[in-house]
Amino acid sequence: MYSRQPSSDRILGAASLAVSLLLSAPLALAGGEAAPAAAPATQSGTELPVRLIPNVPKNAEAYYGPDNLHVIAQTQDPAALKAEGRDSGALTYTFTDQGTDIRRINDKGQDACSYFFPDGKRLIWTSTKDNMDMPIGNWSDSNNYPQGAELYISDLDGKNVKRLTNNKYYEAEVSVSPNGEWIVFGRQIDGKMDLWRMRPDGSDEKQLTFTDDWQEGAPFYLPDNETILYRAWKRSEYGKVRPTPMTVFTIKNDGSEQTARTFDHDMNWAPYPAPDGRHYVFVRIVENNNWEVFLGDLAGGEPKRLTFNPGFDGFPSLSPDGKKMLFARSTGGGFMSNLYTHVMDVSSLNIGPENWKGAVPAITPPKKQ
Repeated sequence: MYSRQPSSDRILGAASLAVSLLLSAPLALAGGEAAPAAAPATQSGTELPVRLIPNVPKNAEAYYGPDNLHVIAQTQDPAALKAEGRDSGALTYTFTDQGTDIRRINDKGQDACSYFFPDGKRLIWTSTKDNMDMPIGNWSDSNNYPQGAELYISDLDGKNVKRLTNNKYYEAEVSVSPNGEWIVFGRQIDGKMDLWRMRPDGSDEKQLTFTDDWQEGAPFYLPDNETILYRAWKRSEYGKVRPTPMTVFTIKNDGSEQTARTFDHDMNWAPYPAPDGRHYVFVRIVENNNWEVFLGDLAGGEPKRLTFNPGFDGFPSLSPDGKKMLFARSTGGGFMSNLYTHVMDVSSLNIGPENWKGAVPAITPPKKQ
């Protein structure tokens, strides 16, 4: 999450729930407005091949389905519940990475994080659709997250909806394990954000983190179905250190073996694991407040920069075969303006499931200077 201040003074970085605020200009439904051409990468450095997903309204935080073709994303829609001063908000859509088979999954409230089940038959998504009488809140402000954001499962057409949570807390940042047996998500209670897990039927719910200062979010399972990658920032640093420093961690599905994977004071935001079980894509800010996507290694080492663009690049995720990376790129003149999802060909990085070694690598913290 982040505020809309161009200076990024209050960057939070929870798994991207601010899309409904970032996609701020009015926009017609799919097919009503042509997307721009892919924004060129003009900074020094060479990007792998990149293309824009056409025909879809402004959208971000996109994730692939198990077919490596269909995508689920938060998409700007005038039917969404509107925050104060906004003309539209975000609802859950699916579409192919060719810009076809566009479907709106939910038609009311405001939506946030969403994900495919690995069976390719179900979706899980976040919405305030049943709590529209509650304050709208602000996805960009941890002190005002939309309470009443609940988790839902549906089929691929948005039918047969099952509500998983019903407690009027803030619940979002949801994903599903590769074997489909577990759901992991973030829940905020009394201002404290922690990770939780449960079964797809809502049973076996368990809190995984119990931290007063650290605010955990953006959890995703690794290929072993028991290790979770996530990022966390400290409440004590929020608004005082800018941009907010974030650390990448892993933790087991039972809450054990919490392990830091980054040791700097940078904003290591929005990590997403590669199917090789070793690498992950994430976002850092480089010179001139420039947000770029990097490839990190769970075993440590210097990350590899993947995007070279003067505007915002963020919300990276990878296809299950490890050959494509989705990310949102700003195509307008302002910070985070006109976000559209792009596809990068990352097949040359060799981060596919064929390189999974059967275990998550260990890491040795660097010696303190």
